[in-house]
Amino acid sequence: MTSPLFPGRSAVTDGAAAAGTTRRSLLKTAGKATAVLAAAVLSLTACSTGPAASSASEASATSSASAQFPVTIKHVFGETTIEEQPKRVVTVSWVNDDVAIALGVVPVGVPKNEWGGNAKGSTPWKDAALEKLGASFGSDKAPVQFSEADGINFTEIAKLNPDVILAAYSGLEAADYKKLNEIAPVVAQPELAYGTPWQEATTLIGKALGKTAEAEKLVTDTEATIKAEAAKYPQITDKTFIYGNLEPAKGDGVNVYLAADNRPRFLTEIGMKPAAIVEEKSKGSKEFFTGWSAEKANELESDVFVTWVPDAKTKDQIVKDPLLSQIPAVKKGALVADSDNTLTLAISASSPLSLPWALEKFLPELASAADKASGAV
Repeated sequence: MTSPLFPGRSAVTDGAAAAGTTRRSLLKTAGKATAVLAAAVLSLTACSTGPAASSASEASATSSASAQFPVTIKHVFGETTIEEQPKRVVTVSWVNDDVAIALGVVPVGVPKNEWGGNAKGSTPWKDAALEKLGASFGSDKAPVQFSEADGINFTEIAKLNPDVILAAYSGLEAADYKKLNEIAPVVAQPELAYGTPWQEATTLIGKALGKTAEAEKLVTDTEATIKAEAAKYPQITDKTFIYGNLEPAKGDGVNVYLAADNRPRFLTEIGMKPAAIVEEKSKGSKEFFTGWSAEKANELESDVFVTWVPDAKTKDQIVKDPLLSQIPAVKKGALVADSDNTLTLAISASSPLSLPWALEKFLPELASAADKASGAV
């Protein structure tokens, strides 16, 4: 199984970063300390999911949510039935914690963001949302964080005694699912590993948490925000794109992300069009990327080419590379090459929290490339 962020590598790889870096090597840093922290925080009242109902209206909403249960959710491993509204929620992988928090539910446990995260093992968008809920990391209502540097952290998850485990966006394998399901009901990915669109992940998680209406509104509101922000940059509309992975030092050629991946989905949502090569390779494919020979780089025709790079100097290396420099968009100066891991994570692991944050930073870069593609600069 391949990772959503490192094309061609195993499912334990992480991040749209270099196509040869493993998740384990990237995320080695905080595993042992997290286990101690998780056990210590278990006794704190923060382990309850979200603030208690404090008014008649909140109590009514809770009663309405409870009436939605039991619910049954279909996924790649079969079906999961949740008998009553969960009070103790644990998430794995990316996206799932963002969605729960965006729906006003503070999980009792979440994985650390050990790639693309900040000093708290979190992200700017997650920090802002938790602060609004009075559950900032470091406070007594914050979720316990655990490491996923070596894969699913079954031990720490079991310690948290969850009512449900959210993995709607994940790469769970059958053995992972079976082991997690012995701890609590699991909402696994519907089909493709790391292939769940953020809209579908949101509606599935909303159903699991008794917040179906809120999830539908969250999707609608987020889509409206995306369209409104994209409208500020009309030069982006209808530009063709390739979102790929270019690293001259790796010598791996080119990786091109396909329609099953969040990155092309995001660019499509803001009004751009997949290049012909993306559409062709996506037909009938359940893969999220395809490899492409650097010797044929000149055939990667699109208005704009987007790639993650490990550092600023790599962009210069791409432009000077005898093969990669022949990519039409690169030749025109319409290359978006960003070394911001957090921004890459925000788009690669798209969520209703990460995308609004990413728009402000990413759209100006994309607009500049679109201008160059049109010869406007």
